[in-house]
Amino acid sequence: MKKNMQLRAGFSLIELLIVIVILGGLVAVVAPGLMDAADEAKRDTVCLKMNDLGKRLDMFKLDNGTYPETEEGFEALLSNPDPDKYPNYRAKPYLKELPKDSWKTPFIYINKGDEFELISFAADRKEGGEESNRDILFSECNK
Repeated sequence: MKKNMQLRAGFSLIELLIVIVILGGLVAVVAPGLMDAADEAKRDTVCLKMNDLGKRLDMFKLDNGTYPETEEGFEALLSNPDPDKYPNYRAKPYLKELPKDSWKTPFIYINKGDEFELISFAADRKEGGEESNRDILFSECNK
């Protein structure tokens, strides 16, 4: 009778497999949502960086009467590209380093006269794309 009263020690293989299947199902349901949240956070961070760059470009324009030329790009915010063209350039640069997006890719700057556009090619680092690979435009960040 003592042999029948022995306590079981541990789990059976089937019990372990059931737990693993349940955990796998939970991961399959939760993981995509976490990935989407991470992508959205990166896109939001890019818009914040673009807003900061926009303010620095506005300061440049306020001091110099115009935005930097497209060819001058963000380098014009690091040091004065042409002292004759920009005689009111500040003693300290508008930026300390060239800006990069959340995917460590440089932003694209385009001068449009009295306006400018900033572009991040997003996760795929290529022009165009859809969903999380869709380009991020400064002009669309505040909408």
